[in-house]
Amino acid sequence: MADPPRTAKASVVRKDGSPHVVPVGVIMDGDDIIYTCQKDSVKGRSLQRDGRIAMLWDDERPPFSFVLVRGRATLSEDLDELRTWTARIGGRYHGRAREEEFSDRFTIPNGVVVRVKVEHIVAKVNLSETVNVKNP
Repeated sequence: MADPPRTAKASVVRKDGSPHVVPVGVIMDGDDIIYTCQKDSVKGRSLQRDGRIAMLWDDERPPFSFVLVRGRATLSEDLDELRTWTARIGGRYHGRAREEEFSDRFTIPNGVVVRVKVEHIVAKVNLSETVNVKNP
């Protein structure tokens, strides 16, 4: 997750119970995972209703690895906080010189900061070397 920065696949539960999975740019704040979204997006509406979330980072190159996190999310509509986190996330993925550009672009009135409190982690490395798959 750390280097190079990878997007996470964030999974939330829709109102009808079906999953919704999308890539999101993230940054760590201590043990918390931070990303931003629009309050009225599927992610935003789902997390307001049910704060459960799962996030996955995977390395798709052999020998394959992944980190899966489950947790609970809270949302903040504070525009100063949104400005800070959009800048930091933009800088993480596009370079610190572009932080202000991303802050200006993504600090919008219906934007929210999503803070994920991690409750469970599963991590696996070298999957193609360690997993024994039997054909039926």
